[in-house]
Amino acid sequence: MCGRYVMARAVGDLLADFDAELENEIALEKSWNVAPTDAVPIVLERLVEDNLKRQLHVAKWGLVPSWAKDPKGGARLINARSETLLEKPSFKKAAVARRCAVPADGYYEWKKGEGKSKQPYYVHPGDGHGLVFAGLYEWWKDQSASPDDPGRWLLSMSILTADTPTAESARTRRSASVFDELTALHDRVPLPMGTETMEAWLDPREKDAAGLVELVRSRAHDAAADWTIDPVGAAVGNVRNNSPELIEPVEGLF
Repeated sequence: MCGRYVMARAVGDLLADFDAELENEIALEKSWNVAPTDAVPIVLERLVEDNLKRQLHVAKWGLVPSWAKDPKGGARLINARSETLLEKPSFKKAAVARRCAVPADGYYEWKKGEGKSKQPYYVHPGDGHGLVFAGLYEWWKDQSASPDDPGRWLLSMSILTADTPTAESARTRRSASVFDELTALHDRVPLPMGTETMEAWLDPREKDAAGLVELVRSRAHDAAADWTIDPVGAAVGNVRNNSPELIEPVEGLF
């Protein structure tokens, strides 16, 4: 799954990396400990007067469906299971029309040991470049807010996940994947995208949601080919801790 991640790039860097533009000015703080309900950057594409525009926005992590009575339930929808999202009312419309890319530098996962001991790991690209997860986004309107209140619209997002491969599935592929190592940490992983996959995923003119989900799933191994896994300190477990030191490798507990 994906419950904590790192996003420590500046707005200008993201605009350049994704060849995107801003619809409105945004404020974005670097974070080495992104947690559910935090404000995070997403990249999406929109048709504006028949012109395709790629934009950088800030969204709340935890999708709030447009029909929700209030935004409180978004904290439970930080991840969307790729196997079933087209069957879920919370996700199926977004999968057809509101797909996004979620920039990240890496993410955290925990491995359980004996008793209550847990070892956090930082999963990230090996050469230091960023990665991007497949995501969905939604706009929710606060019906109680006045029409001139700029905060009456809430933008939120969710990250797609999938089952981690088993050892048996690894033997059917020509080479091993870091996903096989991740199996020892958790039974689910966030789905990364390469450039070509992202181009297809973001295009709002494409309505074959099932085909796009399968495309992302089928190419996830290639997108994660250079990922590495480092044990890190227990401080990341507290959301109040947020500094570059959180991703520094340490000696693992087990």
